[in-house]
Amino acid sequence: MHIWDAEVRVRYGETDKMGIVYYANYFNWFEIGRTEFFRSLGMSYRDLEEKDVMLPVIEAHCKYFSSASYDDMIIIRTRLEFVTGTRIKFLYEIIRKDDGKLLAQGHTEHPFTDSTRKPINLKKVLPEVYQMLLECVQ
Repeated sequence: MHIWDAEVRVRYGETDKMGIVYYANYFNWFEIGRTEFFRSLGMSYRDLEEKDVMLPVIEAHCKYFSSASYDDMIIIRTRLEFVTGTRIKFLYEIIRKDDGKLLAQGHTEHPFTDSTRKPINLKKVLPEVYQMLLECVQ
């Protein structure tokens, strides 16, 4: 199983008037987690897009346990729940670095499509990438 931790500092613009992170920003952090997860495997989203593989979001969920605040260092822990030829699901944990407190958990699910949004089977289109992702789950 492959797990990747990305770190970000909460910026002022991500917070409300009380200095608490606005709830929708957690989804932006999920995107950072996905992007850095791919980078940790030696590829980028851009690499996939150049091979005409897209990952639109078809489901997103976040459960909040505690608030992040301005200037907190947070860890975006990302791993895969599953990958098939046609779909992939990422799991996320948002953790405050200073005290290790779990702030939120969530997931996103994505079909593999081409640039016209036509579904594709990654196992057939990019078997080496499919195998690499499959190994991340095991």
